[in-house]
Amino acid sequence: MKLDSAESHPGDPDGFQRLWTPHRAAYVSGHEKPTNEDSSKCPFCKAPDGNDDDGLIIARGRTCFALLNLYPYNSGHVLVCTYRHVSLYPDLTDEERTEMGEMTARAMKVLDAAMHPQGFNLGMNQGAVAGAGIAAHIHQHIVPRWGGDANFFPIIAQVKAVPAILGETRDQLASMWEELYG
Repeated sequence: MKLDSAESHPGDPDGFQRLWTPHRAAYVSGHEKPTNEDSSKCPFCKAPDGNDDDGLIIARGRTCFALLNLYPYNSGHVLVCTYRHVSLYPDLTDEERTEMGEMTARAMKVLDAAMHPQGFNLGMNQGAVAGAGIAAHIHQHIVPRWGGDANFFPIIAQVKAVPAILGETRDQLASMWEELYG
């Protein structure tokens, strides 16, 4: 029996299957996101203060570090962040800009050696309106890609299957980074 829109209520059966992810509500709503002025809530500022396993950190440099994305687009989705809480590319120092580029290239080589992707997406979203989830802290995305990894799930079901556990992926990539770059 189909309910007409005047009689239907949220949660009524409608033929769609849903994967509920309430843990993402704060992330999606912007609640608890850092501002440019206040870095105390910034996950990219907090990550280097803990241990690498807990922070999903793969490698550390002088001005930047590489870590796994907590909400990955694909398995092995790496972010390169500055230690300094700064939001825009033009505000980086020359040293930060250089190391971010070097760490991005190294992350691609590590991902290639460890996971054998067929391609990569690289990108920086500058500002919330440009799609930056954490707009107050600059970060470079390195997303490994394989033929067929963009299947019907995101289009039809609005579901993304990520067939890897973040901790195991962090261990694999950190080990390969150490092997390649000491």
